[in-house]
Amino acid sequence: MVQDSDPEKARASLSAALQRVALGEKQALESVYDATSSKLYGICLRILRDRQEAEDVLQDVYLGVWRRAGSFDPERASPITWLATLARNRAIDRLRSLRRAGRTDPVEAAFDLPDPSPDALAALEQRDDSRRLAGCLGELEQRASAAIRAAFFGGFTYSELAERSGVPLGTMKSWIRRGLEKLKDCLQR
Repeated sequence: MVQDSDPEKARASLSAALQRVALGEKQALESVYDATSSKLYGICLRILRDRQEAEDVLQDVYLGVWRRAGSFDPERASPITWLATLARNRAIDRLRSLRRAGRTDPVEAAFDLPDPSPDALAALEQRDDSRRLAGCLGELEQRASAAIRAAFFGGFTYSELAERSGVPLGTMKSWIRRGLEKLKDCLQR
């Protein structure tokens, strides 16, 4: 499964992979692992604060995914939420067992660990903002839209853009300035 910059496509791809895991497809499990292991490892590590324990729990999580992929319901949760919940719960279970053995902090410490990923509301707002921005960029004349995308998303300087477009630097700056003004007006509607 290839990482996709479109969150909806990535979600659909991950959901489909989990459904194939439920059918016993090993390559689908590899795809799920490739797409999610770093995030899930981060969750485990934040809770357990021990690399070896986090790695062990991560392995348990993917064994659980292999066994329980059929219980994933894309109507109830996003695939990454479902997987993150599995990882969090396994890590907390491990933390509790370590606590009983006297090896670590109390389980309540896991609740105070910040999660740097955006919460569900922030993710929805970010998607809405992205859609609005894409829509407004689409309303601009093509050359201004392309110049703004290249400058702000591609990292090109005004000079590089002017040279690539074969126009004077002042013209490029004017296209971008006017485009940004129109973009601002559109986004404020």
